[in-house]
Amino acid sequence: MRVGIDARMLCRSVTGIERYALEIIGQLLRLYPDVEFFLYAPLPIRAPLDSAANLAVRTASVKLGSLGVLLWAQSILPFWANKDRLDIFWGPAHRLPRLLSGKIARVVTIHDLVWKYAGETMRPAHRLVEKVLMPDAIRLADRIVADSQSTADAVVEAFPYAKTKTQVVYLGATQFPTPKAFDSLLDFGINRPYFLFVGTLEPRKNLRRLLQAYATLDSILRGSNLLVIAGGKGWGNQNLASLVRELNLEDSVRLTGYVNEETLATLYQHALFLSMPSLYEGFGLPLVEAMSFGTPVLTSSCSSLPEVAGDAGILVDPYNISSISSGLQQMLQDDAIRSKFALQAKANAVRFNWEKTARETMGIFYEAIHARKTKCKEK
Repeated sequence: MRVGIDARMLCRSVTGIERYALEIIGQLLRLYPDVEFFLYAPLPIRAPLDSAANLAVRTASVKLGSLGVLLWAQSILPFWANKDRLDIFWGPAHRLPRLLSGKIARVVTIHDLVWKYAGETMRPAHRLVEKVLMPDAIRLADRIVADSQSTADAVVEAFPYAKTKTQVVYLGATQFPTPKAFDSLLDFGINRPYFLFVGTLEPRKNLRRLLQAYATLDSILRGSNLLVIAGGKGWGNQNLASLVRELNLEDSVRLTGYVNEETLATLYQHALFLSMPSLYEGFGLPLVEAMSFGTPVLTSSCSSLPEVAGDAGILVDPYNISSISSGLQQMLQDDAIRSKFALQAKANAVRFNWEKTARETMGIFYEAIHARKTKCKEK
């Protein structure tokens, strides 16, 4: 079998979708040494991907801007894919090229429908691109992979014809480096107990309400427990530091920026709990990452988040500052319930395994190839 993969996301720093693609590709290369894999990228791949005998990488030789990448994906990418005589092409993030050979099966992964259900939290240009290209990919695909049942339901609600070709495949729990001691966090000004936020800093993550809820807590409680925000800049939160000052939280909030895997593992290991009150998520990978360290969670009662969090934490209304504040107070003050959730977190995290994710994804590849062959015969 010859499998082509749109690897453009591996040209960026590793966050959620990038992590998803990187982990599955690594597992596929290891589990299926007799399968040939072809990665297509518009720029050199930055993600730490091991070389393998069954892997070929095709990258553009010139630097491309955002518009250039969109044009590359609908021209050069399918040209390479057709030339490599693929059996199947996989788009790990909402996209499929239109000009693939009719003989090539197509699978697309849909992580979320933010553009439809929380479009106000997106950059206008990005929302427009998703609104146009995601429905196109769903139409073209022989099979659709959804990160969660919540996302699968959203896909079917928006595109009823996709019901018979949509399947749920959960993400996995990454094997992080061994965490360092708590003292290693002193470089970030983390010098006392803390709860943690992890994610790209953008409106959908609901950081403004999280900070406002934290500011309503008793000053003694805030003084004893920091809020640590770890993540690279996205958009719409350029004034996050200003908001911290406005709320008089300079002594209680630490902004680490984007951190490497060793530091992230250390942050998860020593956190009292992870706080992720997002307005919308297709999965919520930081929940699984935190739970794999036995760290309980506070998250939203909407979209996929209850499905992933299970019974390992508290659910709050992400639009209600009082609800978030009440949840924070309970998690910070009630050691017994936090300990209970910590035990459940470890057990819940076992549900998520990247090898299982890769095997289930490969099974869907075979289904897609069969569906494509059947479609070609009917013609």
